[in-house]
Amino acid sequence: MIDSFRWLVSKFTRRGKALWHYRRGMQHANAKEYADAIRAYSVVIEIPACPVDVTAMARYNRALAYATTGEDAAAVGDLECVLAMPQRLEAIKAACRQRLFRMHNHSDRKRV
Repeated sequence: MIDSFRWLVSKFTRRGKALWHYRRGMQHANAKEYADAIRAYSVVIEIPACPVDVTAMARYNRALAYATTGEDAAAVGDLECVLAMPQRLEAIKAACRQRLFRMHNHSDRKRV
């Protein structure tokens, strides 16, 4: 009973709403529905006072979706935005740095 109540209450919190949309984005990405994934992650990013960790994860995953669809500039923008966040988000920032490094190496190989 208590778990059901907590689940219901979480649907009405900013974090609960953000996580719901974030999970929808992940479902779409897993189904290779990248435009829908980008839209779901964008909803998370636009939620006022969204928890920073959820926003960072949504931006990172949106960057992956953008990169998959060939929108490299948008992907780089999201990754750099996460890196510019003042909060200590070591794991997600490390993933962003790795992705940026791979994207830059990939674009360098294309030019050769």
